Amino acid sequence: MASVDNLFAAIENRISCYSLTNKSPIPDSRIHEIVNSTVKHAPSAFNVQSARAVILLKQDHEKLWGIGDACLKKAMPEPAYLALAPKVQGFKESYGTILFFEDQAALDGLKSKNPGIQHVIPEWSQHSNGMHQFIVWTALELEGLGCNAQHYNFMPDFVDQVRKTWSLPETWELHCQLVFGQPKVGLTRSRERTYLPLEDRVKMFGA
Repeated sequence: MASVDNLFAAIENRISCYSLTNKSPIPDSRIHEIVNSTVKHAPSAFNVQSARAVILLKQDHEKLWGIGDACLKKAMPEPAYLALAPKVQGFKESYGTILFFEDQAALDGLKSKNPGIQHVIPEWSQHSNGMHQFIVWTALELEGLGCNAQHYNFMPDFVDQVRKTWSLPETWELHCQLVFGQPKVGLTRSRERTYLPLEDRVKMFGA
């Protein structure tokens, strides 16, 4: 039986890690297994199962961030590009990226079956995709990988080139890029966190 304490220990361990190497402490098959289990078991509205994931490793991962760099250079003013380019290079020097999508064809089917609530289905889709991202991120952290979440899908050209390069369906809408790799030697995996007062953020009635 899984314990609540173990669950929250894993949640507390998850951080954004940017100092990554192009190595992994676990085999590629284990990464694949984690993503498969997440896509299978993470919840979705009406069990629509609209989440899609693409795992890019090594050369394909580097190709992704080559595309990201070119699109960023095209989309941004030069000062903004020069400020962001080292970050993109850091992503490229990591081990892999998991792309998270939502299949609009599946969501359109759900809308057609439930016309009275179709206006909220996109929001529910985002909720579900966020849960998929969080589960994979936390699981990879437990396996010794560092991760950071990126959203370069704000550039339509980036999304179009991703679909074209890896022959993905047009109905797959890109939501997130989870970059991962083994943290650099000497990097502390913990950091001091500050928290706003919980009494201002959590309310309980009827107890």
